[in-house]
Amino acid sequence: MKHYPEAMYRLIRQFCKLPGIGQKSAERFAMYLLSAPDTEVAALSKSIGELKKQVTVCKTCFCLSDQETCAICRDPGRDSGLVCVVESPADMAAIEKSGAFTGVYHVLQGLISPMDGIGPEEIRIRELVARVRAGTVKEVVIATSTSVEGEATADYIDKALKSFEVNVTRIASGVPMGGELKYIDQVTLKKAMEARRAV
Repeated sequence: MKHYPEAMYRLIRQFCKLPGIGQKSAERFAMYLLSAPDTEVAALSKSIGELKKQVTVCKTCFCLSDQETCAICRDPGRDSGLVCVVESPADMAAIEKSGAFTGVYHVLQGLISPMDGIGPEEIRIRELVARVRAGTVKEVVIATSTSVEGEATADYIDKALKSFEVNVTRIASGVPMGGELKYIDQVTLKKAMEARRAV
């Protein structure tokens, strides 16, 4: 027996396709939109439509942009000789929020994962090598995750850039601030030990 009209079910099914959204959340969203003012629903619908039409990929760093080149690549205050390599626009946004990086980015749009059929050719490594080959990049900071795929991608990039006069570094990883050692996983502890420094 159906509890909702078919239009509600269609909307709930669409919400369920979104990552991290289950049946109950989808139902809550649909119920909210049903009772929301028409102007709010229209604004949401318009924003979704504009997202696909107006958001593109920066031709330099492959991050999201509403112009041919993104705001970070266009910013003369950024150090274009310092390139941080990340997996996704979300990773770039996380680094930006920290305020700790003043260079530019290169978004791989994925990680090497042979199990999923993703090799170096399927992500933006070729374009990174071309940027370095152009001669303006002084340092490449690899900021991929410490997962198996992230480490494999970092190793591949390091090897791919060996023949160039560029400094290749990897962001440090290890014990978070305020973290207790007894709760830290073994891989994180190993990385923290390997990245130890003088005090």
